[in-house]
Amino acid sequence: MSTKKGNWNYPTAMVFGAGTITQLPEQCKKLGMKRPLLITDFGLRDLPMVKDAVAACEAAGLGIGLFADVKGNPVGKNVDDGVAAYHAGDHDGVIAFGGGSGLDAAKAVALMAGQDRPLWDFEDVGDNWTRVKPEGVAPIIAVPTTSGTGSEVGRASVITNEETHEKKIIFHPKMVPAVVISDPELTVGLPPHITAATGIDAFVHCFEAYCAPGYHPMADGIALEGMRLIADALPRAYADGTDIDARADMLAAASMGATAFQKGLGGVHAIAHPVGAVYDTHHGLTNAILLPYVMQHNRDAIEDRMPLLARILDLPEANYDAVLKWVLDFRAKLGTPNTLAEIDVPADRADEIGEMAARDPSAGGNPKPVSAADLKAIFIAAVEGKL
Repeated sequence: MSTKKGNWNYPTAMVFGAGTITQLPEQCKKLGMKRPLLITDFGLRDLPMVKDAVAACEAAGLGIGLFADVKGNPVGKNVDDGVAAYHAGDHDGVIAFGGGSGLDAAKAVALMAGQDRPLWDFEDVGDNWTRVKPEGVAPIIAVPTTSGTGSEVGRASVITNEETHEKKIIFHPKMVPAVVISDPELTVGLPPHITAATGIDAFVHCFEAYCAPGYHPMADGIALEGMRLIADALPRAYADGTDIDARADMLAAASMGATAFQKGLGGVHAIAHPVGAVYDTHHGLTNAILLPYVMQHNRDAIEDRMPLLARILDLPEANYDAVLKWVLDFRAKLGTPNTLAEIDVPADRADEIGEMAARDPSAGGNPKPVSAADLKAIFIAAVEGKL
């Protein structure tokens, strides 16, 4: 009997291209929104792109509201406050606007707008998602402003529980935005270090999805093309933020990464989630630092997948060592630190990080089983720079 089986769900309607943000009011109306709530993170609230989006919706006769009380690593209170703002303004839909933090918080607000259980009851464990009242999920339009998380095409949000200092994945199929407006012009203002960190995050999504076990040739194909695009476009976007073609390729690749990782993630994300929750680090940068250390741990399980990736990346040799060298050189070219210690993450809570990482749902997608002890060892290696 063949083992080639799978249950596949792939993303949503996407409006892609420079200048497409002008379609925001029209897309709101198509979804029946009359009073959308635009949700973004605090760092974006006063930028022209947000003010322009609000003004365009107002000019089109929409009763738009703005909620921007979202942290860089969103927490449960951000979601609760967003739900309160949603009801206070009598809103009928959500515009998720921003990077991964704004998008994740907004999608969680849309989920919780019509629920009567607490947020944590919908953690992505077992069949918790069936507790959701689907009719209570507000319609969502996503507008990504970074090229990293791919949250605009995802069915989940990563939210930190402040009481336990754990990042929780909140999941429901209806959390996928109904429409994505992907306008690369909105990413032009990203500074180089954020361009690099978010861009390598997209690469890690593709890499971990490609290496995850299971039969999913669509995910594998998308992951490989995503990595090819990033290898070419990210250095160009990093060197010249106004390179709109490079920005467009990166925006597409970010969505491709999140599409591909429906197949699974792995040890990089399993460790990055607790590190981000405990030390409030940037998620993309944390992933970028961790990648080679997890690769080394997984070497025997992923080695046979590396020749094809090496050819996709046009490397002189088609093997694992060539890919690892490329990853290290690529990170260095983009100014990525080599160790977690360089971003002020110590090893003093290694036991706790290992245990939290083992509980993270991403650990289940690692190419080979990983224990808390394994993940602790990888974390320590990444703090100390031992490859």
